[in-house]
Amino acid sequence: MTGKSPAKTTKATIAASASAGRQRPAPTARKAAARPRLTYLVGSLDRILRRKMTEALAPLGLTLAQFTALSVLEARGEASNAQLAERSFITPQSANEVMSVMASRNWITREPDPNHGRIVVLRLTDEGREVLHRCMSAVRVLEARMLSGTEASDASAVQEMLERFVRNLRE
Repeated sequence: MTGKSPAKTTKATIAASASAGRQRPAPTARKAAARPRLTYLVGSLDRILRRKMTEALAPLGLTLAQFTALSVLEARGEASNAQLAERSFITPQSANEVMSVMASRNWITREPDPNHGRIVVLRLTDEGREVLHRCMSAVRVLEARMLSGTEASDASAVQEMLERFVRNLRE
């Protein structure tokens, strides 16, 4: 005899049988199931980037909306208020306020569209371009921090995928 009482053996046997009947996922399956969804990660990254960019731009006297608008105008050459609002992720009303401030600082020009009486064409001035380029160094530092430990080829692949995701959801 082993010295164990029958009651203890029975409880141990029942517990062992119960746990043997339960199927536990393999450790890798549990890790995969615990990983956040891609949409959650993209959303988290967006919120963190907005906060960090706002902090980086504030000492330079720009808001994130102004920086985005200047970036869009540099890339496109010109845009209407509605186009700029859409590409800057703000409402047309907010874009109007942002454009008024930027025009008062001589960062952009506002001219009537010769083909559409109600549309105003926005263009970047040389002064606006200078402001944008000063801000780009702060943004590059943030981007370098985000990409720390990432191979250039991986960063390029992520950028291509994100561009595809944007196209897929715009359609």
